[in-house]
Amino acid sequence: MSRAQPDMSGRLVHIGSAVVDYVYRIDALPAPGTEKTASSFAQVAGGGFNMMVAASRTGMKVVFGGQLGSGPNGDFLRAAFAAEGIETLTPPSPLMDSGNCVALISSDAERTFVSWPGAEGVLNAKLMEPVTVALGDWAFASGYTLSYPGSRDALADWIEALPENIPFVFDPTPIIADIPRAILDRVLARATWLSCNTTEAVEVAGPGDIEVIAARLLADHCPKAEGVVIRAGAKGCFVRLAGGDARTISGFKVDPIDTNGAGDTHIGAFVSALSRGVEAFEAARYANAAAALSVTRHGGSSAPTDAEIKIFLSHIAGPSTGANGRNRKAHA
Repeated sequence: MSRAQPDMSGRLVHIGSAVVDYVYRIDALPAPGTEKTASSFAQVAGGGFNMMVAASRTGMKVVFGGQLGSGPNGDFLRAAFAAEGIETLTPPSPLMDSGNCVALISSDAERTFVSWPGAEGVLNAKLMEPVTVALGDWAFASGYTLSYPGSRDALADWIEALPENIPFVFDPTPIIADIPRAILDRVLARATWLSCNTTEAVEVAGPGDIEVIAARLLADHCPKAEGVVIRAGAKGCFVRLAGGDARTISGFKVDPIDTNGAGDTHIGAFVSALSRGVEAFEAARYANAAAALSVTRHGGSSAPTDAEIKIFLSHIAGPSTGANGRNRKAHA
């Protein structure tokens, strides 16, 4: 991997995937063989874009090292990136357009996805040559890019070649079962921070009490990690540090209308806070607040700004374990 000159700006180098989301709002999922009419429709940038937006809006410079397509979807994504000040490091794919995802958002704020991969699923060493890192940068990848046969090997090689002084954050995502275990193990072994939900944590480390699972993740799967974050929806998250300190960081009372992208918002805000030197437990509380705000807004890229998060935290009396008394997955 080539190495750029030191840059203390604390960039987020996102090596993941971005797709176009087609978002339909419905009262409930249709029964098999039946049809529903959506109450609204929107075409928006999605996938890894949501996490990048969260980091950018909370003060971190973000660059994208994944692959965008050369058709209308790729053009749409490049325009969305430009609007958020996110630079794309790689040239457009000469072979195909970017992929898409149909998102069905029901009245209970839950979401169902059907995706179709495109250029984001094709990476190789040549394509990634422009993606360099510098002192102060943070690297991020998600399980989606590792699940694609056309990108997983090149991405795993790139991650393993990262200099030791570059923190690497990994989110396995809900498709973790589609990642070959050998690839997953290589990436986990390099992780500085792992952020996952409870289901994903169990997939990696096996069942058990949350504290036991977190300890097992660090001891058996992420030997270089400084810590692990296990997100638990509206309940907040559990953070365990490599030194043994652990804490449940409770969530906040909100009235959720759309949980799409909440986990991405949590990760982006958490990394942004860490990059500014915020202590891990406080960074997790900051991320909980960001995710809580995001679910009160429509759209996957609904991350709040740093100022909005600080105002929210200054006006709350204290954290809570639910959303209006209900255990909704407000920021998993």
